[in-house]
Order: sequence, then structure tokens, then C-alpha cells
Amino acid sequence: MKYLHTMVRARDLEETLDFYCTKLGMVEVRRYDSEAGRFTLVFLAAPGDAESTTQEGVSLTPVLEITHNWDSETYDGGRNFGHLAYEVEDIYALCQRLMDAGVTINRPPRDGHMAFIRSPDGISIELLQAGPSLAPQEPWASMENTGSW
Repeated sequence: MKYLHTMVRARDLEETLDFYCTKLGMVEVRRYDSEAGRFTLVFLAAPGDAESTTQEGVSLTPVLEITHNWDSETYDGGRNFGHLAYEVEDIYALCQRLMDAGVTINRPPRDGHMAFIRSPDGISIELLQAGPSLAPQEPWASMENTGSW
């Protein structure tokens, strides 16, 4: 398992980037805009990590992901804190091991690439398959979402 990022939501992207980049000194290393999803993802690294953060779009060091949803939203109940993310060697094997241990798979890895679980304290954790997505397989391919993540 490899730690990838922590995600927080930003109500005002410019204000948030001013805080993290201008005031705190973090460096923007990657940005993704989704017209269809109506959001922007901005990935920030500490200054000492910025040079080695990405290689062909792959994170080499942990980053802070700022998620800005274009439609106005007030974040309450901790929704401004998004999730922790980890890259895993075999998403199906890990999810099976977690499920066997009594962990609810909130968003199953139907696509062979991404799953979400929650810690006992309600922290959302994203699991991402290392390398290319695995071929869809049961029981994951037809498993419904459970709860929220």
C-alpha cells in the first residue's frame, strides 16, 4: 500500500489556493478540470516535494488534493474534508480481506480501479488500484453502493 493524498473541498478555489500557495508556500503540481462533472481538482505539494511529485502524471510523493465543485455548496458536518487515498497492489484481494474482517465496502471496486471504505471514526478512505484497472469481476461488478463515502 502507498499513501497518495488527502482531499479537502474548497468553497472558493482562488481563496483556498491563495492560502495554501501564496501564504503557506505549497506548489501546484497538477490540475484537472471536469466540464461534465462540474469540478476542478488541484494537487499541491510541499515545496521540497514539488520537483519529485509527478512523473508522467503519476504521484511519487503524497499531495494535497483540493476539490472545487463549481456549483455553490455549503460544507457542513465535516464534508469539507474529503478522504484519504491509498494505492493498493490488488484492489479485489484487499476489499475481500476487509469485507471478511467486517469492514463495509461503501463503494465497491466495480471498475477494478476504485473503492471507498470508512474508518471506525467515519473517515472516508479511497483505495486505488496500482497500475491499470483490473478486469471487472464478481461479486464486485454487480455490488451496490452502501451508505456514503
